[in-house]
Amino acid sequence: MFLMWPLPGNFAVNYDVCLMTRIQKMSLDYHFKVEQESGSSMHAFFGFNGTAGVWRVSAISEAGGWKDRTTVEDMDLAVRASLKGWRFLYVGDIRVKSELPSTLKAYRHQQHRWTCGATNLFRKMAPDIVRSKGVSVWKKFHLLYSFFFVRRVIAPILTFLFYCIVIPLSVMVPEVSIPVWGMFYIPTAITIMNAIRNPWSIHMVPIWILFENVMSMHRMRAALTGLLETMYVDEWVVTEKLGDHVREKLEVPLLTPVKPTECVERIYVPEVLDAFFLLVCASYDFVLGAGRYYLYIFLQAFAFLLLGFGFVGTAGPCSCP
Repeated sequence: MFLMWPLPGNFAVNYDVCLMTRIQKMSLDYHFKVEQESGSSMHAFFGFNGTAGVWRVSAISEAGGWKDRTTVEDMDLAVRASLKGWRFLYVGDIRVKSELPSTLKAYRHQQHRWTCGATNLFRKMAPDIVRSKGVSVWKKFHLLYSFFFVRRVIAPILTFLFYCIVIPLSVMVPEVSIPVWGMFYIPTAITIMNAIRNPWSIHMVPIWILFENVMSMHRMRAALTGLLETMYVDEWVVTEKLGDHVREKLEVPLLTPVKPTECVERIYVPEVLDAFFLLVCASYDFVLGAGRYYLYIFLQAFAFLLLGFGFVGTAGPCSCP
C-alpha cells in the first residue's frame, strides 16, 4: 500500500525578533528541510510535528484515531499510521506561516512538552512496535533505536552530562583524558549538519552550541520525566505566542502576557547552580589546572547565567520596579 498525505513546509514569520528565535530557526530549518525532506524523498518514516499537515481521514481511522495518552499526540498518530503502512510526503514548495515562541518561559514549556512526550511515547509504544506484523526489522530498528532511543532519550542526557558535567570535572582530575573525537570531531559534525541549511548564519554557531547545551539540562529532566512517568509527565502548557509580527497592523492591541510579580519567578535555580559549578571548574583550570578547557567552560557558565536569570528572549528578566 502506498498512500501519502501532503505536509507543507513551515515558514517562521518572527525568526528575526530576537537571538533566541534565530537560534530556533537554525534547528527547525534542519528539522524540516533535512530530516523531513530526506525522509520524504526516501519514503521513510519521519515524525509528524502537528504543524501545517493535511491528513487522510482513512489514515487516521486505520491508525486508531487521535489519542491523548501523551503530550505529543501528533507524533503518536504518525508512528501508528506508519506501522499500518501509510507513507507521507513533505511538500517544501508550499510555505505555511508559523510563529516561534519568543519568550524563554514559552520556549521552555514547548521543549518540555516535546521531549517529555516523546520519551513517554517511546515507553508506551516500544512493545507495540516490536510486536507489529508486516513491518520490516529495519523499520522497527529505525523507530526504536534511531528515532526514539538515541534522539529522544540518549541525546539530551548525554549532551548535558558530557559537555556540562564530565568535561568541567575532568579539569580537576589530571589522569582523565578526553579523546579528541569526543571533544571536537563529533560535535563539529553535528553542528555542521544542523547549520547546513543556514550558511548565512554560520557566525551564530558558537552561540547556538552554548544555548543548546544549556537547554539540554531542561530537556534531560523532561526526558527522564517522560521515561519514568513522574509527576509532570502529563503537564500540558500551550506555547504562548505574542503575535509580534502583526502587532503594528492591528487596530486593537493584542493582550499582553501576564508578567510575574516577583523576580524570583524568572530565576531558574538549576541553571544558576550549574553556572556556579562551571565557574568553579573554569577558575580551577585557569589557575591550578592544565588550562585546556577554561575558555569553553567560562563561556558555557556565562550562557547558563544568562538563561538562569531570564536574560533571553523578548521579555525582561522580571517585572519588579
